[in-house]
Amino acid sequence: MDRAAWLDLLRQSMAETWGLLAEHTEGGHAHHRDGFFASVVPLSPDRSVVNAVVYSDGEALLAARDEIDEVYRRAGVNAWTVWVPESDEATARGLEGAGHVLDAEPRAMGADLAEIEEPEMGELDWRRGPDLAVVGRLNDAAYGLPDGELGNVIAAMPPDRANALAVDVDGETAAVLMALDAGDDTEIAWVATSEAARGRGLATALLRQCLWDAHERGQRTATLQATKLGTRVYERVGFHDLGALQMWERRR
Repeated sequence: MDRAAWLDLLRQSMAETWGLLAEHTEGGHAHHRDGFFASVVPLSPDRSVVNAVVYSDGEALLAARDEIDEVYRRAGVNAWTVWVPESDEATARGLEGAGHVLDAEPRAMGADLAEIEEPEMGELDWRRGPDLAVVGRLNDAAYGLPDGELGNVIAAMPPDRANALAVDVDGETAAVLMALDAGDDTEIAWVATSEAARGRGLATALLRQCLWDAHERGQRTATLQATKLGTRVYERVGFHDLGALQMWERRR
């Protein structure tokens, strides 16, 4: 696939997986219109990463921006964001003119699972299906957030869709991730390592196992959004960079 096709695949997977977040949290819902999708998650009103808009039609998105803002206001959400590929300057300018601020520029990344090899996990104490409340707590801690800020949203995910993995060190959960299938693609999310366990390659090992598991489930591709620090890790396990995916945030 060319870059445009990869980005379309990524946005489709994001819409489906963010929709799960919205539909399985108290008071949450998915707001659909032709050309865009918004996840509304009042359980985490100050975190735009879960109150997010993915679009396929920039003009339709901008025309409905005030409508979307009102949907979030009525839900009690204080911060929401629009994921914009760096090449879509027109949509970025339109959002900036409406009061949005460029909050972050994670990298869009994709991997062909046909190229994945079965990993050697050695003596790692890893497992499938960890308690999602633990996955949530580790993510809150890893990102320096109050306990429950994102963790309560993560914990509400349906376990049968999460495909979560974890590694334990000295009896404590040290690294976690989720792999959410959307069509033939698998969206990698909520990758976190405890501060004490960083630098040991635990998340990298989990990623390799996660991609192999997805391949074994019949998935064809994997996509994700990576921080600058995470980009090199993901490249080592087979992901390629698709460019920046800007987060244009509106915060009350």
